Amino acid sequence: MKKQTTYSQGHVEFLKNVRRKKIIIWTARLGLLAVIIGAWELCAQFELIDPFVTSSPSRVVATIGELYATGNLFYHIGITLMETITGFFAAVITGYGVAVLLWMSDGARRVFEPYIVVLNALPKIALGPLIIIWMGTGYTAIIFMTVIVAIIVCIMNTLTGFLQVDGTMLMLMRALGANKRQTLCKLVIPSSLPQLMNTLKVAVGLAWIGSIMGEYIVSRAGLGYLIVYGGQVFRLDLVMTATIILCALAGAMYAAVALLEKLVTK
Repeated sequence: MKKQTTYSQGHVEFLKNVRRKKIIIWTARLGLLAVIIGAWELCAQFELIDPFVTSSPSRVVATIGELYATGNLFYHIGITLMETITGFFAAVITGYGVAVLLWMSDGARRVFEPYIVVLNALPKIALGPLIIIWMGTGYTAIIFMTVIVAIIVCIMNTLTGFLQVDGTMLMLMRALGANKRQTLCKLVIPSSLPQLMNTLKVAVGLAWIGSIMGEYIVSRAGLGYLIVYGGQVFRLDLVMTATIILCALAGAMYAAVALLEKLVTK
C-alpha cells in the first residue's frame, strides 16, 4: 500500500505558486512566439517587408509541404540529424575521456593545457580545405568537423568540473587511503555531474554549428545544403524554411538534454 504524503498548508500554497509561475512562463513564451509569427505574416501580406527577401510563415509552410511531397523533407532532416548526433556523442565521449586522463596526470594537464586553449581559439572553418583533402567530401568530413568544433569545449568544461571538486573532500579521500581511480569514481565524477550537464548543453549548440558548417563546405544533402542551394538560386523561402527547421531540431535536442539533466541530478 502506498504511503500517503501530507503537506502543510504553507507548502501546498508554495507548490501552487510554483505551478502557477510555470503556467505563466509557458503562456508568455507561446504568446510571444505567436505574436512574432503573426507580425511577420501580416508585414509580408501588407508588403511592409519584401516577402521575396524575408519570406513569410505561409510561404514557409508551403515550402515544407513541397519538400514533403517530393520526399526530400525527412531525407535532408535525417542526414543532418545523423551527422549532428554522431558528432555530438563522439565529441562528448572523447572529450570526457581526455578530461579524465588529464585529471589523472597533473603533469600531462600542465603540458597540454596551453595547446588545448590555442586549439579552442583556432577558427575551425580555416581547416575546411584540409578536412576535404584528409576525409574526402562525404559524411565523414562533416562529422569530423562537428567533432573538432565541440570537442575542445567538452574537454575544458569537463576538466574544470573535475578541478572544482571540494579540496576538503579530496583530502578526506586521501586520508582514507583512496587511490586516484577510487577518488575519481567515488567523488570526482559524481560531484561534477552538474558541470557535465552544462557541458552537454553547450555541446548541443556546437554540434549543430559544426554539422551545418561542414555541410556548407562539402555536403550534397542536409539542411545546410538546402540553405546553400537556396541562396545560390535565390530561393529564399527554402533558406528560411531550412533555418526554421534547424531551430526546431536544435531546440528539441536541447530539451532532451535538459530532461536528462533532471533525471540524472535527481
